[in-house]
Amino acid sequence: MAANPAVNPPLTGGALTQARILDAAARLMSSVGLTRTTTKEIAREAGCSEATLYKHFRDKEEIFVRVLHERLPPFTELLAELPARAGSGEVAEHLAEVARIAVPFYRRSFPMAGAVAASADLLAAHRAKLDLAVAGPHMPSAHLADYLRAEQELGRVAAGVDPQAVATMLIGACFHRAFLTLFFADGEELVGAEQQRASVRAEHDEEFVAATVGALLGPVLA
Repeated sequence: MAANPAVNPPLTGGALTQARILDAAARLMSSVGLTRTTTKEIAREAGCSEATLYKHFRDKEEIFVRVLHERLPPFTELLAELPARAGSGEVAEHLAEVARIAVPFYRRSFPMAGAVAASADLLAAHRAKLDLAVAGPHMPSAHLADYLRAEQELGRVAAGVDPQAVATMLIGACFHRAFLTLFFADGEELVGAEQQRASVRAEHDEEFVAATVGALLGPVLA
């Protein structure tokens, strides 16, 4: 959907420069890793000088934390809207939609999040900036559990099901899928139990979604 220029006017001046720097840092963090994402490389990628970079940001750590907060896809925000949809559509389709969003989100964010997790100071700075009541890596499964709980109250999810456990299994499976896709980035295939070959390429995500949601639905649906 195209942005409404009256609501989202084009960036200019310092705001435009900051956006270019954050975009450049996000590209580098994803492609070359945290260690090689220096202020010199960020400035070069953004088409500005290091002096200009330091006019807008205190240090590299501030840039990294801003990237994590402002340049990752809005996955948690999308899931926060899910509980309000309880009672509409099909539970199976809602779960499939979550998986379709979760896998590419984790695939895209994994390189940046992994780099930050490797630095205790940067991880602490990132955690301190979060309002953990509304944001953080625990929130996707929390929102999904809220949705399943709402469906349970409507009788569309089995009474004996633990909504948090189901949410954790689905989100965890998507996270694992994203990791495997990155790990086997050269297109290799993973050999599973009984020598069944399971592709982890991104183009086969829909097969993963169907199989994973299908495995959960038996005990979940009322």
